[in-house]
This record gives sequence, structure tokens and C-alpha cells, in this order.
Amino acid sequence: FLSLSLYMCLHACSVGHRGKFGHEFLEFEFRPDGRLRYANNSNYKNDTMIRKEVYVSQSVLTELKRVIQESEIIKEDDNSWPAPDRVGRQELEIVVGKEHICFTTSKIGSLADVQASKDPDGLRVFYYLVQDLKCFVFSLIGLHFRIKPV
Repeated sequence: FLSLSLYMCLHACSVGHRGKFGHEFLEFEFRPDGRLRYANNSNYKNDTMIRKEVYVSQSVLTELKRVIQESEIIKEDDNSWPAPDRVGRQELEIVVGKEHICFTTSKIGSLADVQASKDPDGLRVFYYLVQDLKCFVFSLIGLHFRIKPV
């Protein structure tokens, strides 16, 4: 069973913060049945929350699992990572079989933030995995909801 969520201020794979535009976040979750749920809340210029839900194939879930396993994030520990603060937070929750791990850290603005941490190697693994997962999700959502076929 593979469950992911991204959002920098919520649970599972998430990225979010509270700023001058309110509580802004990006979150996604993959379920074992292939359901991908995506939410993006930005109040910039009075934007509304975007919610999308699609079902992906078993091969997509297999690729997702491969990316996570090859990142070796399971070997990391977030105890020395910067704690979430008023700037924001990122959470990544992974459940694969009987393995369940959850990482939480502050919003990472750049690799300079990673290098300045007490555990730059571990945080770098997290940083790049989150970037890869966001690209993966954006590609899936973009392909599924493309308005004008190429």
C-alpha cells in the first residue's frame, strides 16, 4: 500500500505556508487503488482552490514506488532537520507495505537552506525527492486535464 501526500503545511506529501495571502498549500496523495488527489490553494489575486482527482494505472504506481525506493528516503531521519515555523512546513508520509514513515521540516526555499541545515545530506535527499514527486504529479495532472491536445 503506497500513500503519499505533498503540501508544505499539511500531511503526507505537502508544501504550504501562511503568508500575506492566507494559508497557501499544495498537496497530493496517491492511494493503492490508483486514485491521485491533488489540491492547490493559493489566494494570490483572489485565486480559488484547485482540486483534481484522477485514477492512474498500476504502472504509474510502480514507477512512483521505484522513484521513492531509489531515493533511499526510508534511510533518512528528520530529527536534525529544521522544525516547521511560521514561514511554512513540508510533510511527506510514505506507507509501503508494513513500512510507514513520516518526515516534517520547515519550508525549503533553496539548496542554500539545505546546506545550512544540521543534516544537509539527509535533507538534500528529501528536497530532491519532493521536487521529483511534484514534477511527476504536475505531469500527470497536466496530461490528464489538458484542454487542447497537442
